[in-house]
Amino acid sequence: MEDVLIPVLVVGILFLGLPWLVFHYVTKWKQTATITGADEKLLDELYDLARRLDDRLCSIERIMTAENPNWRQQCLPDATDRIAEELSEVRSRGRSRVRTGE
Repeated sequence: MEDVLIPVLVVGILFLGLPWLVFHYVTKWKQTATITGADEKLLDELYDLARRLDDRLCSIERIMTAENPNWRQQCLPDATDRIAEELSEVRSRGRSRVRTGE
């Protein structure tokens, strides 16, 4: 009896139990690989915060420019053009995201 029972259990475990276990955890890994609702909410909050900080920075730059039009050249004489280009690129990307609703 034991000579028959042990091989049947081993075959059952190898061909039924082991694949079931592997597929079970593969399914779990695929489910956890997606972004959760809490993560989406956090990303939205961070995006809104970054947008507000960018708006504040624009306000500060307008005030600084009104008081002293050459303040950028005085702060960073060599990097002014590069910074202005990067800043306008970042702002245009942010505005396009707001328009598309991302």
